[in-house]
Formats: sequence, C-alpha cells, structure tokens
Amino acid sequence: MRVSIAESADHLAALYGLGPGPWTLRPVARGATGRVWRLSGEGEGADWAVKELLFGFDAGQVRDEAALRDAAVARGVPAPRFLASRDGSHTPALPAEFGPGHVKLYEWVEGVPVEPTAPDVLDWVGATLARIHLAGVAAREAPDDWYQRAPGADDWTRLLADARAAGAPWAGDLAAFHESSVAALSPHIAPAADDQLLVSHRDLQPQNVLRDARGPVLLDWDDTGPTTAERELASVLYMWSGRQRPRAEAARRLWRAYRDAGGPGRVRDLDSFSAFLAGTLNFLYVQARDAVNPELGARQRAFADAQVPAFLPDMPRSETLSRLVEAVDGTP
Repeated sequence: MRVSIAESADHLAALYGLGPGPWTLRPVARGATGRVWRLSGEGEGADWAVKELLFGFDAGQVRDEAALRDAAVARGVPAPRFLASRDGSHTPALPAEFGPGHVKLYEWVEGVPVEPTAPDVLDWVGATLARIHLAGVAAREAPDDWYQRAPGADDWTRLLADARAAGAPWAGDLAAFHESSVAALSPHIAPAADDQLLVSHRDLQPQNVLRDARGPVLLDWDDTGPTTAERELASVLYMWSGRQRPRAEAARRLWRAYRDAGGPGRVRDLDSFSAFLAGTLNFLYVQARDAVNPELGARQRAFADAQVPAFLPDMPRSETLSRLVEAVDGTP
C-alpha cells in the first residue's frame, strides 16, 4: 500500500541517520522540477529541506553539485549543507510505498529575502560569483541544449497556433512578445567555446539568497553545471540590477565587486547573454507548450498555465540588455 511522503518523515530521518525524532514533514514549495518539504525534529538544528525529485536526476550533475558546493564553501561562500544518506548517496531511493523515487536533503535555512539592489547585497553577490568561478573546475562536457539553443521559428509558429486554439488567456501577450523580441534575441544564442567552460552554480538569482544570522546564504545548487564565466556574469548582472528596469549603478557596483574578488568573466556585448537568453526562451516555450498539451495531467497543465503570464513581463528585450552592457563597459 502506497503512503504519501507526508507520512514518511520517520523513514527519511532514519535514511539519513538524523536521530529518533519524532519527525514531521510538511510541504513548502513546488518548483518546475520538484517539491520542497520541511522535515522537522526536536531540538536546535533539527530542521531540513527535503527536495522531492519529480522527473529523475543526472548522477553526474549531482556529483558536480556536491563538489562545487564544497569547493565554494572552502572559499568563503555561505551555503546550506548537502547531506548524503547513511549509505553515502546524495539522491537515495525511497521504497515505492513512500511515493517519490528519489530525494535530496539540505540544511534548512531560516532567513528572510534580501533586498536585491541594496549596496551590501550587490557587493556580496559580485564577490560570491567570483569565488564560485574561481572554485569551479573545467567542465567535462558541453552544456545541455537548454543553454545553447532556442526554439526555432517553426516551433514558435506551432505553439502560438496551439495556444490560440486552446483559448489560452495569455496567447495574445505571447504572440506580441514573439513578434517584438524573439527575432531580435535569437541571433545572439550560440554554443559556448569548449575551452571556456567551467562548472558553476547557474542559478544565482534573488529568490535563491536568504539572509540569516550569518548574512546572505546561497541556496538551490540543483542547477549546477557547465557554463562560462562571461555568460553567467551577464545573467547575474541582469537579474540583480533590475531586470527590465536596469539600474546602471547597481550593475556597476556588482561588476566592481566581482572584478575586485578576482572574477575572470567579462560582459562584452549581447552575445554574452547567450546562455541566459536560451534558458529564458526555452523556459517560456516549455511552460506555454505544457499548458496547452492535453496529454499532460491537469495539475501539470495548471502549473505551466500560471507560469506563462507570470514570466512574460520579465522577458528580456535587446534594448534593455544593450543598456546593461553600456553600464559596465569601461567601468573603472
């Protein structure tokens, strides 16, 4: 008989050797690739974040995540612990009756969101990214196509037709974005040069940083993988300087902190945003496609349907990215 993950708290605690409990488990958040639960026991430090992996995992990526996190912490980057189970696995399998196939377990961080454009936060982000880049080893393989290529013209044509046929309320806004920006952004997407690749965090955005008693802490290392210092720096500059309303001084401050901490990346032109543009366009495309796919379950379609209108207003435009390049170009 299958039981829900909410009934498996004691099993999880035993799997990781966390102690006798009693233990409780409650849902916290749902993301595009998994659900997060809070596993709580008695006493100080007895709270853990359980990541339920909904769509499987790549063992090599998990090894890279654990290794990069440890190397970055050694360079002074605050990050929650990533625990291995008692048998040494970072993604242990659960018995079928407990629901999900695999989970990850992280130290729970009890913190508050940071103010993205606060000067001390920008200094921290720039220095933290530099330390991660200095900790990252050369990548063994190229990034996934998600970061190297974007949907083609025919893909968008079919998607827009499907969205209109399904009566999606956001179909008009998606068509407008496609007409105004996709053609201008797509030429700046190309595969990265192999000799520039390193393993990095790839998701240093404001919602993945909390401030606790130690100061800012970087969460969510699940997206660790190959990129270039230039491409990740460009993405971080966009996300922390105001996105579609960039503040030049915020971008310059982050850039100075990154440079002064020894960061090797440089933002040169719109091509520097290649991985960011590919990932952003792919995310929008996949969520819109899933929202109107009748073969998917109602819950997955509903999740995707909510993502599209939430994501569209923040989609990058070429003129915004150009202003960001100008802001950091030649910064003393």
